[in-house]
Amino acid sequence: MPQGQGLSPRPMDSAARKTLTMLRYALCALIATTVPAHAGDTVSIDIYAIPSRPVVEAVAQASEKLGKRGMKTFYAQGHAVHATLYLTQYPSSATPALKAAIARLAKSGKRFPLTVGGAERTVSNWLFLKVQRSPDLQRLADQVTLAAEPLRDHTVSPPGWMKDYPAKLPAFERYGSPNVFAQFEPHLTLLANETNPGLGAFVAEAEQSRPEARGQVEGIGIGIVDANGQIVKTVAEYRFR
Repeated sequence: MPQGQGLSPRPMDSAARKTLTMLRYALCALIATTVPAHAGDTVSIDIYAIPSRPVVEAVAQASEKLGKRGMKTFYAQGHAVHATLYLTQYPSSATPALKAAIARLAKSGKRFPLTVGGAERTVSNWLFLKVQRSPDLQRLADQVTLAAEPLRDHTVSPPGWMKDYPAKLPAFERYGSPNVFAQFEPHLTLLANETNPGLGAFVAEAEQSRPEARGQVEGIGIGIVDANGQIVKTVAEYRFR
């Protein structure tokens, strides 16, 4: 069983929190260095959890507050709200098999709770709403990774930033993404590389009044994404019972 598969999250000490924060920063770097949606015969695909309306509303409310400070979120730009389960590169020819694999997985799936709690700003000024890594969400991410990984582009090279994270290299080499299993860090992306000085004021406000929502995961989606990990084309969505 891959490390972390199906395990419940445990209380973390300060060192563990620091490590997970670094992993989230690394995810930003991974997305930012992902090749464009199409590069030759390769496509960047995100397999994601479809959130229910209360979670989408939390993103909408945060987007409205950011908009009043002069920042236009991905939601405000029309990108779908999604929680990444597994993001990597695939040969374009793999799309039919990928759809079939995820459809089989979704067929036996059931809706389960999805909880949003708080906002987080990275050192490179990406802004997230944080999603609780529940056992059900971890299990789904693990299952998606195992189902989709055999279909990925196995020639993809690690991005340059990974030289600073040598411990993550084995996961990248095995799964095409370092953010899997025990390193899975669910979130909802609002902004990337934001330069507006109003971001600090929003984060301070969010620390006093945390964005929160309790919704559900309604199913699994497959989408082609841009360099910021945002969906530019929905390939398929499969709703749970």
